[in-house]
Amino acid sequence: MPYQTEFLLRVYRTMKTIREFEERCIKEFENGNIPGFVHVSNGQEAVAVAACIELSDKDIIGSTHRGHGHSLAKGCDVGGMMKEIMGRATGVCKGKGGSMHIADMDKGMIGANAIVGGGPPLCNGAALASKTLGTKDIALSFSGDGSANQGTVLESLNFAVVLKLPHVFIFENNGYGEGTGVDYALGCKSLTERNAAFGMPSEHVNGNDFFAIYDACQRAIKHARDGKGPSAIEAETVRFDGHFVGDPQLYRGKDEIKLARKNRDCLKLFRERVTTEKWLTNDQLDAVDGEVMLLIEKSVQEALAAPHPDPATDLLADVYSSVY
Repeated sequence: MPYQTEFLLRVYRTMKTIREFEERCIKEFENGNIPGFVHVSNGQEAVAVAACIELSDKDIIGSTHRGHGHSLAKGCDVGGMMKEIMGRATGVCKGKGGSMHIADMDKGMIGANAIVGGGPPLCNGAALASKTLGTKDIALSFSGDGSANQGTVLESLNFAVVLKLPHVFIFENNGYGEGTGVDYALGCKSLTERNAAFGMPSEHVNGNDFFAIYDACQRAIKHARDGKGPSAIEAETVRFDGHFVGDPQLYRGKDEIKLARKNRDCLKLFRERVTTEKWLTNDQLDAVDGEVMLLIEKSVQEALAAPHPDPATDLLADVYSSVY
């Protein structure tokens, strides 16, 4: 067997946790328990887990507004994240960040980012710090196909090549930038070829196939750790839900989502692969499913019972740092 049982179970557990966490976030938002907007990444779990599963806490990732999956894949606490998304004082950012601003520096999660294309420049900074200090730590940024056309992202690609930074650029191409199709918004035939034109190794992979994206990420991560500079990966994936929870998705074709859930679900594909190859059994996977559901339920109940920040003491706390 090419993969250890423990590794495969950890992969499935993390993907399943992300899926059920976000499904529950949808319900809690609809129940009025989550303030602000919520953007979920159901369908894209394989990309987050494949990219992060071999990273250490010292490796840095930068995320997007659709960052729950990236955060969980990087090791952020499930309960702390649920509290944060519900705006509770015991959340990972003390209830001040919310859904679009999850961050946990102890886990190397530099932050989800509501600014489209805001992650790659920050990860360039982390990669430059690693190179300057002579560590083997890398930075890995997530971007969507929509943000791929932002000037900040294009500048970051060039900057990383010029300074030979240990930065892995992951582009999650789910077909839509909000409601704009990628074929319309991209001014060239291939995002992968455009990334390569900056002078870095660039791959296109099936982002619904965990094993394909995992292998590509391992090549790119090794390239960065070996001091050979940046790489780019375009992971073609699918977004089962709207741009935000409540998006009517009138821009999508008839039965598009139904067919995607049937044929392009990364959890189903993973499960079919590992059971067909007899790497794992359905009983092992079912046991993980049960444990994950209990974990999610526990996180929700604890978050609902947690206190909100106190404006009198918390409003101005942690706004400025006195450490220089």
